[in-house]
Amino acid sequence: MASIKEQFEVPSKMKTWSMALIVIGVISFILGLITKGMSGDEQEKATFIGTLMYNSIFWMLICNASMFFICATTLAMGGWHTVIKRIPEAISTLVPVFGIITLVIFIYVVLIDRTASIYEWLDKDAVAKDHLLSGKSGFLNPAFFMIWSILAIGIWSILGHRMRKLSSEADEKPMDINTGKSYIWRNTVTAGLFIVWFALTIGSTVPWFWMMSLDAHWYSTMYSWYTFGSSFVTGMSLIALWLIYLKNKGYLGYANENHLHNIGIFIFAFSIFWTYLWFAQYMLIWYGNIPEETVYFKHRVQGAYKGIFFMNIIINFVCPLLILMKRSVKRNYTLMTFMAVLIIFGHWIDFYQMVMGSVRENEASLSWLDFGIASLFIGLMIHFTSRALAKKPLVSEYHPFLKESIAHHI
Repeated sequence: MASIKEQFEVPSKMKTWSMALIVIGVISFILGLITKGMSGDEQEKATFIGTLMYNSIFWMLICNASMFFICATTLAMGGWHTVIKRIPEAISTLVPVFGIITLVIFIYVVLIDRTASIYEWLDKDAVAKDHLLSGKSGFLNPAFFMIWSILAIGIWSILGHRMRKLSSEADEKPMDINTGKSYIWRNTVTAGLFIVWFALTIGSTVPWFWMMSLDAHWYSTMYSWYTFGSSFVTGMSLIALWLIYLKNKGYLGYANENHLHNIGIFIFAFSIFWTYLWFAQYMLIWYGNIPEETVYFKHRVQGAYKGIFFMNIIINFVCPLLILMKRSVKRNYTLMTFMAVLIIFGHWIDFYQMVMGSVRENEASLSWLDFGIASLFIGLMIHFTSRALAKKPLVSEYHPFLKESIAHHI
C-alpha cells in the first residue's frame, strides 16, 4: 500500500475554481433576488423561485443517487466497487447540505409566501372550488408536504452518515473472519434500510410532492421512476468524472479501466431505462388523448418548450446509445469525460423543463440566472466533495472485499 497515493490533497486550483463558482452563484442569486425575486410581477418572482427549486432538487437527488449506488451494490454483495467507493461516499456528503437549501426554499414557498403561482394547491379558495384539488387535499397540504420533505431528507442524511461511518471502520485495523462477517452484515442492514426508504421516497412520494404537484391536476404513475432514472444516471456520470479526475492526478492506483467500464455500463443501461420511461409515459398519454393527461405535454411538445423537450432525447438517449455502446469507449478517459458532462447537462435541462415548464408555461429561456445558480451548486459540490475525499484514505485498506475489487476484470 505504501507505493500507492492513498491520501487526497485538495489542489489549490480546485479550491480557487470552487470558490469562484460559488461567488458567481452568490452574485447571481443576489441579482436574481433583486431583479426577479422582489419583483411585483408574479411571473418573474415564480421564475426566480422555480430556478432555485429545480437546481436544488436536481443536485440533491444526484448526490443522493451516489449513496443509493453504494447501498444497492452492498445488498448485491458486490465487491468490485470497493476501491472507488470513497468517491460516491464523498459525493453523498452533499445530501444534508443541499437538503437544507431545498428545505429553506420549500419553507419559504409553502409556509411563508404560499404563492399559488408555484403550487396551485396552496390557494385555499381554488382548492375549495375545484373537486380534483379538494380530493387531493389530504396529502397536498402544507403540513403533510413539509413533514414528509423533512423526513425524506433527514432519513437520507442519517442513513447515509451511518453508511459512511461504517465504511471508516475498514480503515482502522485488519478483520478476521468473524469481524469481517459482522462488518458486512451491519453494512447490509443499513443499506437495506436506506433502499427501503429510498423506494418509499424517490420511488414514489417525493417526486409527486416536489415536482408533479406543480401541475396539481395532472398525474403519471411513471413520474417517480422517470425522476429516479434521470437522477441515477446523472449520479453515475458524476462518479465517473471524479474517478477520471483522481486517476489523472495519480490517485486510486488500484482502480483500473475495468472499474470505469462498469460505471460506463451503468450510465449506458440507465440511459436506455430513462428513455424507456420517457417514451412509455409520453406514448400512453398521447395515445389516450385524454385532456386531463395531455395538458402536461401540450406546451412542452407544441409550445415554448418544444426544442428543449426533444433535445433531451438527443442528449440523453441518442448520444449515449451511439457513443457508449462500444466497449472501448467505456474505457477511454476523454470520451467518458465528454459523455459524463453531456449527460449531466442533458438531465439538468430535463429537470429545467420538468419544473419551469409548469411554473412558466409560455416562456422557455435559459438565462444567466439558470447558469448562475447552477454554478453555485457545482461550486458547493466540488468544495464539499473534495473536502470529504481528503478526510479519509481513498481506499479502505482492511475492507473484506478489497482483494476482489483489485482483481476485478470484465
